[in-house]
Amino acid sequence: MALVVMCGQPCSGKSMAACLLAGILRSQDLKVRLIDESSLHLDRNVAYADMTAEKNLRGVLRSEVDRSLSKDNIVIVDSLNNIKGYRYELWCLARAAGIKYCVVYCDTEEDECRKWNKERGDRGKIMYSDKVLDDLIRRFEKPDRRNRWDYPLFELFPSKDGINESSTAVTDAVSYLTAKSTTKSRDVHVLQPTIATQNARMSDANSLYEMDQATQEVINAIVEAQSNGLGGPLNRINIGHGLPTISFSFMCNRPVGLPELRRLRKTFIKLTAQTSLSGPPPPSDADSVKRMFADYLNREIRAA
Repeated sequence: MALVVMCGQPCSGKSMAACLLAGILRSQDLKVRLIDESSLHLDRNVAYADMTAEKNLRGVLRSEVDRSLSKDNIVIVDSLNNIKGYRYELWCLARAAGIKYCVVYCDTEEDECRKWNKERGDRGKIMYSDKVLDDLIRRFEKPDRRNRWDYPLFELFPSKDGINESSTAVTDAVSYLTAKSTTKSRDVHVLQPTIATQNARMSDANSLYEMDQATQEVINAIVEAQSNGLGGPLNRINIGHGLPTISFSFMCNRPVGLPELRRLRKTFIKLTAQTSLSGPPPPSDADSVKRMFADYLNREIRAA
């Protein structure tokens, strides 16, 4: 249904806003999945200790988001999401899933973030160390609504206005997420998969392998028939020794060597793959591939 990316400095009020947003959406009988470091049992000081650890953290969060996205629920990513390149990756996941996407940005002053971080420690909660906090604040990349991966952008100002159900950004985000989905509306836009982002269908994943196996069976049958025919003309080829068998015409008055058959097979697979990119998909069953390949061989060998 939708992917909501929380964004902001450390201790800027993101978790409070994410919980509030999740509560409002659940009260409207919507399925909401909240993903954050604590739900994955990750220590923020360890996770952001160095670039390698932070990269691993982003990978874990991204994988969890990818598994959770669907047409039936709303996924809220409650993390820093401070790198614009990472927000772009999340946007690509939403586009591949064909769902809505938005960014909720908690714009909080740096001094206020440091104050709230210290208050977390006073309450016995895990706080950011000074080294980690300074590094994260320095490297924070503010979202820009002009970027497609930061649009639509809903801005909250926790240090000035607080966070509550009447906050403009909260009500706007809820309205956007609960509005009727359409690909034509300028206000509520459902991302559409493209060739670069869409997931391949399960049947397509093995199509090249299946085509390779099917065409190889045809070649093996032709070679075997020519061997049994002792160099005489061939009229019909049968594939398979049991039941069912596939029979196809193969009008050839001359012996066809294995190198020529392999060359024609390679060309057939290449042409079929190119056609599937701009036209209809290749045949999904092996029998259709065998018949197409046999017709192709008949045309090419007669023309030679």
